[in-house]
Amino acid sequence: MTNLDQTTWFTEVSDRDGSAFSLRINKKLEEKQSPFQKVEMYETTDFGNLMIIDGCTMVTTRENFFYHEMISHPALYSHTNPKNVVIIGGGDCGTLREVLKHPAVETVHQIDIDAVVTEMALKYFPELCESNNDPRATVMFDDGIKFMADAAPESIDIIIVDGTDPVGPGEGLFNHAFYTSCLKALRSGGILVQQSESPLMHMPLLVEMRDAMQDVGFADLQTLPFPQPIYPSGLWSVTLARKDENFAGFREHDANSANFDTEYYNTGIHLGALATPNFMKRAFNK
Repeated sequence: MTNLDQTTWFTEVSDRDGSAFSLRINKKLEEKQSPFQKVEMYETTDFGNLMIIDGCTMVTTRENFFYHEMISHPALYSHTNPKNVVIIGGGDCGTLREVLKHPAVETVHQIDIDAVVTEMALKYFPELCESNNDPRATVMFDDGIKFMADAAPESIDIIIVDGTDPVGPGEGLFNHAFYTSCLKALRSGGILVQQSESPLMHMPLLVEMRDAMQDVGFADLQTLPFPQPIYPSGLWSVTLARKDENFAGFREHDANSANFDTEYYNTGIHLGALATPNFMKRAFNK
């Protein structure tokens, strides 16, 4: 058995899941304690750079495209004409980059509470930050919950909640009050999309999220599972909530004719993710 010594391996132990995940490292690159959380950077042997927040794996060079593409493109192609997008969280800026690949998008406001996350991303993941200076983008460091509470009614087409787990700074992003603010701020046909944890490991939280979205008045939900190698179980999800109408397919022709590259997302992946596995169906229908 390999010795998972902390000088050669980073290991995230997830007590709530009874699991652990390790990546072999060459060295620790940097560590900063922000007013909100501890951010660490490592150089790994096989996954490129690795960002850790409060002891939890967040993003690596090698596999981040799964998450950033699936939290962005399914929602953008499910909306008829998304022009104004808000990203809550997303400090590594990978989601911002994916959203700005869509030429019809006119404005994107990204609101992350912790400037240190973006500072580290600029230094160690510059490829994720390549669209930060796009004239359509506004990158802010502020309280995303307050931003949504203060947002003008019916002013946003898509809200993407690219936050951490529901602890610490991310705790307030998983409740009725926040979802009510989002519903009010969305235009007719608008979509809220949120990372919704692992359907294998965190189903009670996922069901609670979906119930809260429905309770505040969202008309229809879609939960899309996808691979996420460095998160607990390797299976993750995003949940899309539509304001005032049911989901009816997506702009498949536009997705097929996109003039930008993706690593994982395509129309087949989107269609496949809409086929909800039976264990998820049973949990959602209880």
